[in-house]
Amino acid sequence: MIGKRFPYDKLLCSVSLLLVMVGIIMVYSAGAIKAGEKYDDPFFFLKKQLLWALIGFVVMVWAMNRDYRTFQKYALPLFLFSLLLLVLVLVPSIGVKVNNARRWIRLFGISFQPSELAKLSIVLLMASALAKRADQEERFATRFFLPLILSGLVCGLIVLQPHFGMVGILLCAVVALCFVAGIRLSHLGVIVFAVGTLAVVFVLTHPYALERVMTALDPTGAPSKAVHQTNQSLYASGSGGVLGRGLGDSFGKLGYLPESHTEFIFAVVGEETGLVGSLFVVSLFGILLWRGTRIALRAPDLFGAYTAMGITFIVVAQAAINFGVVVGLLPITGLPLPLVSFGGTSLVITLFCIGILLSISRYQTARGRFA
Repeated sequence: MIGKRFPYDKLLCSVSLLLVMVGIIMVYSAGAIKAGEKYDDPFFFLKKQLLWALIGFVVMVWAMNRDYRTFQKYALPLFLFSLLLLVLVLVPSIGVKVNNARRWIRLFGISFQPSELAKLSIVLLMASALAKRADQEERFATRFFLPLILSGLVCGLIVLQPHFGMVGILLCAVVALCFVAGIRLSHLGVIVFAVGTLAVVFVLTHPYALERVMTALDPTGAPSKAVHQTNQSLYASGSGGVLGRGLGDSFGKLGYLPESHTEFIFAVVGEETGLVGSLFVVSLFGILLWRGTRIALRAPDLFGAYTAMGITFIVVAQAAINFGVVVGLLPITGLPLPLVSFGGTSLVITLFCIGILLSISRYQTARGRFA
């Protein structure tokens, strides 16, 4: 039995909700003009984001008040359900195709992105499988092989959408969990080599992905169309200076910066709130990393430790990749900034993940499994 429950991690909860509030403000600021032009309602994106934030908050509170070990029972069913959704999204009559990518299922006027649910399902499945086979630490075939195969199956389906950014997050999360679980470095090296080889093959066989990679490596030699988003992002981020132009005064959102309320919302943050505002947002994710890692280290069992570490990794790593894209250090990936960018599926699933983290924090001990 695990000991009694303690108060949840209030700092983690506060930081997460603060990021959501920042997101609501910036979604309105970055998307009001586009919403007015496209939907004849400048509050269109704001109202939807508020609705999803409310749903996400309810889901977070529900998850944080449940014993996190109950989620271990549903790890496999949730994985199989997400797998089914990933198959259905590829069916032309069910999946919605936007910008040459089929990533959404639309039912009753609501769009849902199955790959977001797949992130959580893989973390729970990996955490459950690795915790159950902890006594087989040295046996790669029985402890690591099956979870890796199942994770590879999910990644393969997401590649078909295609959504290489999401695949990168999932693969990195799987490798990170294997490392934390004590996989031999020789086995880990083989996995990393195999994943790297497949990544190179996928990039070389998909011209648009190759163009994005080459643009990130050599933006000066890239076609103007390919580097347009990156250039506009850099201009918006840099023009804010130290204190920014002020909320609502971004020029980039006037049609110059594509996806200003989704993938490139951090550029609008930089333009309107300056370096100070940008560093504030980055510091919030830094605190999230600290508290999530602390919860993992103090978790009373391996499932809690692996789940906390996996959730913390996918949220913070996605934020780091988004920051890298906005400042031109990484190729454009299509990944939103967690808790901040416009998008219902991402916001609700991320808050659900935070709820699970908060649940684990209620059972943490002074000396956990890894302390």
